[in-house]
Amino acid sequence: MTHRFYLISIFLVLTSLVSAAPSLRPARLTCEYVQNPLGIAVFSPRLSWTLNADQRNQKQSAYEVLVSDNVADIKQAKGNIWKSGKVKSSQSVNIEYKGAALKPFTRYRWRVRVFDQDGNATGWSEPAWFETAMLNANDWQAKWIADDRKQFEKPEDFYGDDPMPLFRKAFDANKKIASARLYVSGLGYYEAYLNGQKISDHVLDPGWTTYKKQVLYVTHDITSMLKQGSNVIGFMLGNGWYNPLPLTLFGRFNLRNHQQTGRPCVKAQIHVKYTDGSKETIATNESWQTATGPVVRNNVYLGERYDARLERNNWSATSAPDKGWKNAVTVEGPSGELTPQMAPPIRVTKVVKPVKITEVGKDTFIVDMGQNFAGVARLKVKGKAGSKVSLRYGEDIHPTGRLNYLTTTAGHIKEIWNLKGGAGAPKTAWQQDIYTLKGEGIEQWAPRFTFHGFRFVEITGWPGKPNLTDIEGLRMNSDMPESGTFASSNEMFNRLQEAIKWTFLSNVFSVQSDCPGREKMGYGADIVVTSEAFMYNFDMSSFYRKTVRDFAHEQQPDGGITEIAPYTGIADRGYGGESGPLGWQLAFPFLQKKLYEFYGDKRIIEENYPGVQKQMDFLKSKEVDGLFHWDISDHEALDPRPEAFSAAAFYYHHVLLASEFAGILGKKDDSLKYASWSKKIKDAIVRKYLVPKTGRFDNATQSAQLFALGYNFSPEKEASMKVLMDEYARHNWHVSTGIFTTKMMFDLMRGTNQNDVAYRVANQRTFPGWGHMLENGATTLWESWKKPDNATTLNHPMFGSISEWFYRSVLGINAAAPGFEKIQIKPQPAGDLTWAKGSYHSIRGSIVSDWKKDAQTFTLRVSIPANTTAEVWVPSKENATITENGKSINGVTGLKLTGYRDGYAVIEVGSGDYYFKSNF
Repeated sequence: MTHRFYLISIFLVLTSLVSAAPSLRPARLTCEYVQNPLGIAVFSPRLSWTLNADQRNQKQSAYEVLVSDNVADIKQAKGNIWKSGKVKSSQSVNIEYKGAALKPFTRYRWRVRVFDQDGNATGWSEPAWFETAMLNANDWQAKWIADDRKQFEKPEDFYGDDPMPLFRKAFDANKKIASARLYVSGLGYYEAYLNGQKISDHVLDPGWTTYKKQVLYVTHDITSMLKQGSNVIGFMLGNGWYNPLPLTLFGRFNLRNHQQTGRPCVKAQIHVKYTDGSKETIATNESWQTATGPVVRNNVYLGERYDARLERNNWSATSAPDKGWKNAVTVEGPSGELTPQMAPPIRVTKVVKPVKITEVGKDTFIVDMGQNFAGVARLKVKGKAGSKVSLRYGEDIHPTGRLNYLTTTAGHIKEIWNLKGGAGAPKTAWQQDIYTLKGEGIEQWAPRFTFHGFRFVEITGWPGKPNLTDIEGLRMNSDMPESGTFASSNEMFNRLQEAIKWTFLSNVFSVQSDCPGREKMGYGADIVVTSEAFMYNFDMSSFYRKTVRDFAHEQQPDGGITEIAPYTGIADRGYGGESGPLGWQLAFPFLQKKLYEFYGDKRIIEENYPGVQKQMDFLKSKEVDGLFHWDISDHEALDPRPEAFSAAAFYYHHVLLASEFAGILGKKDDSLKYASWSKKIKDAIVRKYLVPKTGRFDNATQSAQLFALGYNFSPEKEASMKVLMDEYARHNWHVSTGIFTTKMMFDLMRGTNQNDVAYRVANQRTFPGWGHMLENGATTLWESWKKPDNATTLNHPMFGSISEWFYRSVLGINAAAPGFEKIQIKPQPAGDLTWAKGSYHSIRGSIVSDWKKDAQTFTLRVSIPANTTAEVWVPSKENATITENGKSINGVTGLKLTGYRDGYAVIEVGSGDYYFKSNF
């Protein structure tokens, strides 16, 4: 009996322990939004994690973080650098490190455990880590080095051959190696080699910045590549954005007049730690050797020329010959602060195989890649030494089958327009790479220091005839992780979503650009209208932090924000000095708000609040009669643009954001001041632009009415909406909107439960619209509703705002609190859609919406991450029976029906997976 009682007691104890074990498990630990970042320079980095759970309604009630500078302690759950202790908080993102002062060049390991809603502790997470780089300027021992060639003085001289420098340094590592790091910034671009091997898969490193303010460096883990004994480190440099041509884009804008420039240079140091505890540093200085390499010309716009006969065999290996090398010289280099590159690096993310090669003339072949994208072509060729193979790039072909390069010529420098690029510039600034063979078997080559926008490649000079295996495309882009998926019963939408993703990836080369061929620049308005679509599709947390900083660096002394960042001289319809138009200046504050909404990033607002205040002072000084009156306005709208009205609306938007930021930061007086200011602007707009008792604003086009309704100006909403609907009807339910109000249409229809209107407009297959693009062969989005042939581009993100609609309206995935701490799932089925499914991987975990409908029923599967709550809107008749996984929702624990609104049953849920079914 005693033995039996003992077994029963053990069973009961074990059962109670199992039942008390929390369902939560910490996962995906990140530091500064990156998993295991190598080389950060933040004194108080922010730590985040997601939570997995096997059960519903799981929440974190507290957390505990440990940070250690050694493996042994963290394995034993000891934090010798920081023990947060048990912190009662549900917060799982952006937890600020508050331990001992961090040291440079140190790896810190950390773990977290959380406590569920009942106070039960989870096990400790698997260890994660972050590693510091230079934390202070004096951590750098390296010097900027270059070759001894002087910069050209005459503009025309920049267009001739200018072989790029190579740099090398032999050194010994005579002890057993524990770890090794390379810290390097090579401007404009660099490739790094160790013992004859390329160090990483990065391309076009480092990212483009305002070099007089900030220069990025990259940390590489080279432990596995470094040998005990003799080693050689080498760098190959390219011009990039640091040494651009004096090409006057659009016949007006010379980049060299607006950015800090110089000859290619490099600053780098290697840190080696040995197993005996000793350390060694190898830094760039005058002892390094330099020689010219085979890249004889390179430019981000015009392309690259490479002479393989000039290659130096084994130049970065220990067996390299010494002939032809000389000592490098130290140079001043750029003046900007050296900071780690935290945004994702540019990589080759896909190899694109050609679908067809056509011979269109003597020694002229057109390669069709089947897809428009950004990157370069890679060739395999065999021929005589000195033979030159030319690759010209374009997005389209003429009816004759010949290459159409006119939509991607740099800055519209074209002979047919008589638009000139300055002394020495080509008459037509097309994209072209030229490879000169060395005559040694099969040679493989791809350009290193340029990128193009193209679908078609024209080949001339090929020995014989190329075939489909001789050439391929290398798609390149900043390698952001994908965060979203979308599919629906509308196949056109599915094709469009794919085209949008190709478009987006074509325009992220450390800067979000307008197009990858003609301009490649970070225009503010393009960023404003597509940033949310980008964030649903990709993790933009680090990329957009850089973008905000780019604009902050270009803020003018009077407070104005430039149209483009990094700034290149373009300031159309600005307000004096170098400031841009208000719609383009919006990028600076607007991105801050979106980083807060999507990722809970409050620090970005704190850091930039003084800049926002300065911008507000600038705007106040420039207003006329309380408003602004000119702007680029709704770029590419088909109807006359309401320029003055839109300028006033953008002014209102700026001040409204300032009020919101002050509120977020707890600056009550500022918030009230800006709120009062924004109300005065709104009242002035209504007085000036509303035609009383008609609902009409300004010229009453689609654009004008959307500005009025989107910004909530109209005191006559019903009449204003009718005017808008009449405009859609007048255009046979097609868009006539441009860059801003195309996005605003989707936002407005979502907020007013009129998704059928948005669907009707979006689903058109004839001009103008997205279906028209696809029906006419588009594989990326066009800049204009009409197919470009010699001006606007065929690869432009701005009308990709529709992808945001796929997620926010069709799937219904929306943040109801910053960082998706609370979620709204409100699918808005419309038109002939019968199903849609997709997901968004938020900073708190994966959110899923998957619905189907027929004539009578609507089913909705949702997944809500642990440690969040959601409001799920299920389309339903009022008081109809709604089931969850086959049971009436009234009998399901944790669900709360809060009522019926606008044809939906609104249900509050906790985390978990749910399957709802209703009468529709």
